Amino acid sequence: MTTPPDNIQQQQPVLVLGGTGKTGRRVAARLRDRDVPVRIASRTSEVAFDWEDATTWGAALDGVRAVYIAYYPDLAAPGAPEVVRALADAALERGVRRLVLLSGRGEVEAQRAEQAVFESGADVTVVRCAWFMQNFSEYFLRDAVLSGEIVLPGGDAVDPWVDVDDIADVAVAALTEDGHVGELYELTSPRLYTLTDVADEIGRATGREIRYVPVSVADYAAAAADQGVPEELVEFLTYLFGEVFGQNADTADGVQRALGRPARDFATFARDAARAGAWDAPVPATS
Repeated sequence: MTTPPDNIQQQQPVLVLGGTGKTGRRVAARLRDRDVPVRIASRTSEVAFDWEDATTWGAALDGVRAVYIAYYPDLAAPGAPEVVRALADAALERGVRRLVLLSGRGEVEAQRAEQAVFESGADVTVVRCAWFMQNFSEYFLRDAVLSGEIVLPGGDAVDPWVDVDDIADVAVAALTEDGHVGELYELTSPRLYTLTDVADEIGRATGREIRYVPVSVADYAAAAADQGVPEELVEFLTYLFGEVFGQNADTADGVQRALGRPARDFATFARDAARAGAWDAPVPATS
């Protein structure tokens, strides 16, 4: 199938897979701010999309100009390279050439998936990210911050956590601007942080005592299972903390290369999140 002329493409939406997640909803919001039509597709959206059911892909891909690909559950999951390559092929069959793939640093399967999408022949940009700062403000580590203790099997390893807002800015640039096709942008903050550093930064931002409590991977997995975390998620977290965390003890310049500005650091993220009420304790219910 041929690609539509530019004037027609401008009227076509950008497909955002994972459009209600941490990165996807930010990408969608930024696209709308640029007056770019957006199509969000998921298992529960108006336009149905299921990674495990390729028969749902066609309706999501038909008539779009570009795709932001956030694979669920994670590109590190077994079989991910084959699935995202199949999606890239399906997009090309429908004349959709520009693809932006969200990926992770230090994950072998994720890098295989990147290569598979590059080899599809599409106009690909890969956004390869460090661990998200927003895990502490919007996801499974928020409750730990509210408790005052961040209990994780991270030891004294360092990581260059990345702000999800930087990820969204880079992804939107790659989806809508020239000059990003074929690029692999590694996104990190400008410096490395231990989990003790992270706790200290959040403590300064909130004015509360937040401390990091190191545990073994086995103890962390057992505690998660005791709390009712699904077995497959426990296995995935064990993999991440046992094999991935701490393996990327270096910073990268992807934000600067893609946007011409520095990446945000953790201190700035923590101050902004605190001001926005990310760690305001829930108000107790009254009788």
